[in-house]
Amino acid sequence: MLTRRFPARLDRHPADTPPLRTVVVGYGYWGPNLVRNVNERPEFELVALCERDPARGQAFSAKVPNVPVMADLDEVLDDPTIDALIVATPPHTHHAICKAALLAGKHVLVEKPLATNTMDAIDLVDTANMRDVLLMPGHTFLYSPPVAKVRQLIDRGVLGDMYFVTSARMNLGKYQKDGVICDLAPHDLSILLHWIDEPIAQVAASGRSVFQPGVPETAFLTLTFEGGATANIELSWLAPSKVRKMVVVGSNRMVQYDDTAGDEAIRIYDRGMEFETPESFGEYQLTYRSGDIIAPRLEPAEPLALELQDFAHSIRTGATPRSHAYLGVEVVAAMEAAQESLLRGGVPVAVAERAERAVA
Repeated sequence: MLTRRFPARLDRHPADTPPLRTVVVGYGYWGPNLVRNVNERPEFELVALCERDPARGQAFSAKVPNVPVMADLDEVLDDPTIDALIVATPPHTHHAICKAALLAGKHVLVEKPLATNTMDAIDLVDTANMRDVLLMPGHTFLYSPPVAKVRQLIDRGVLGDMYFVTSARMNLGKYQKDGVICDLAPHDLSILLHWIDEPIAQVAASGRSVFQPGVPETAFLTLTFEGGATANIELSWLAPSKVRKMVVVGSNRMVQYDDTAGDEAIRIYDRGMEFETPESFGEYQLTYRSGDIIAPRLEPAEPLALELQDFAHSIRTGATPRSHAYLGVEVVAAMEAAQESLLRGGVPVAVAERAERAVA
């Protein structure tokens, strides 16, 4: 069995230190959001954008005219005054870019997924540990107030024992060559690992490729956690409307998380079934409970800003961030197991075994 690990970094003490001199790498879909937040947060100083595409570099300069654009990553890494890199490039580039940055002694926040395979993800964690720098995967949903509220409900025992979770993450597009599992599954996998706080034992997956063979636009994942809880995830780029909904069923209560529902993103249902053990077959009884529905108040906050705040705090104090590196490894291992299951016609694939083979 693979043991859950955390990056072993030395404890540090917060102090009145200057902002972290930071470079954002990549200015594609997510890069502009990162640049805006880095500029707005007092913990950071945006010293450059690293981007090879001239058109994207020009788009950045039009918005942030006083910050240079650098095309050469080696030039960034050779600068001893740069403290951290925030990487927002395609997933297949993550391992090479992040490893070079870690070896150069830079702290790294990399957008999901941490890598495209378990071996590369573990290699990045080992490199960060060796260099005593922070490696943090950008699982931004872990900093969403509704997701944090559900975790709080679980920790307080409001839901009781966790039975199962259902999740649907669908929209029309955005089409990417890596397939819908690599694109969308890391969101749900990271949330589930954060909520259930147990390793995923196995994954079974099925899907459908419509436009290109080997590039599934729709996939269905079934997860089994080590403690027995299960989860079903539906992912699709072929849906008429945007759906971001998860339902958690516990022994005491149920909770619905709908990311598109605004102020009522969380609804707690005091509903369920109660079974009385019969003395004989004729006394079998199952009763239904239907109580109140509560929509708790959520404090508004931008998850990406909270994620960056956690990144800076962890660099300065040595604390383990909420989106820690080994969670990133677990997400990649589950994602890779799902891809293997898909190729094998839906056969369940053990997640821990894949990670152990990667370590070996």
